[in-house]
Amino acid sequence: MAAPSDAPSGPVLITGVAGFIGSHVAEAFLAKGRRVIGVDSLDPFYAESIKRRNLAHVEAAANAQGPDRFEFVLADIRDADAMREVFGSRRPETAVHLAARAGVRPSIAQPALYADVNVRGTSTILEAARLAGCPRVLLASSSSVYGNSSRVPFSEDDTALEPISPYAATKRACELLAHTWHHLYGTRIACLRFFTAYGPRQRPDLAIQKFLALLQRGEPLPVFGDGTMSRDFTYIADIAEGVLAGERAIDRFGLRTWNLGGHRPVSVNGLIAAIERVTGLTAAIDRRPLQPGDVDRTCADPARSREELGFEPRTPLEEGLAAQWRAVEPHARSHA
Repeated sequence: MAAPSDAPSGPVLITGVAGFIGSHVAEAFLAKGRRVIGVDSLDPFYAESIKRRNLAHVEAAANAQGPDRFEFVLADIRDADAMREVFGSRRPETAVHLAARAGVRPSIAQPALYADVNVRGTSTILEAARLAGCPRVLLASSSSVYGNSSRVPFSEDDTALEPISPYAATKRACELLAHTWHHLYGTRIACLRFFTAYGPRQRPDLAIQKFLALLQRGEPLPVFGDGTMSRDFTYIADIAEGVLAGERAIDRFGLRTWNLGGHRPVSVNGLIAAIERVTGLTAAIDRRPLQPGDVDRTCADPARSREELGFEPRTPLEEGLAAQWRAVEPHARSHA
């Protein structure tokens, strides 16, 4: 996915920069020589110490590129005054909007909060970008917008009008806001549907990170249902490359939705077997009832992103799991 000579080269503003995906995306832009302005509220959804450690990785990557490559702004995306100020004073060439209240199951308990952070926050970012003349926005969406679609693999042309969790509904709502902003104001917007990103620094509430930490301590792994539920796991470095490719391509389209997934779904049972092979440990299983809001499967149709972005995830599952295991092992006891 080589960058064309006229690819964007100016400052990039990344919301949610202290998160799992945000910190890796920031490093990817820094590696291309870009200046990064990172925005994050350090929301207590999980430990601030983890987010601070993510920021330390970004700062180290920035320092390796030279002085003044990274600036961190502590702010909430719902704060319209703060967002107008940061966009207006830094004048980013691209905004990568990753900040969100994350998680399918927690959204069922707090649907109003998820709508407030994700939908109102996204409209605040889009408006701040418009007012500052930021020409392009890359918007994080999710494979969860497809719900329990019977059409597999999931294609960007699917209507995606039957989300089954508040989180998924907010992500689909954000895509509709993108359509409106592009239609009214001409903002060039890429909606990137991430398919189960994993790898080093993954959030502690997500399955792989949780499984690795529990396995390291010899505790059973909670499995909801019979383990046949499947996910299209996509390694974080591949996701970050897809984000960069989306920035390079969006000017050709104006508004476009792309799947960032590998088209290789793996069941929970298959995932656990792969984890056992990588770690050399045997997992005890704690069977639990299926949870509302969880989809049965995710599986990306890769045709559009392959053709238009050159996106092709390259990291085999076990290779990615091994990298995540090496990263999680020293911290497993304190973060599970």
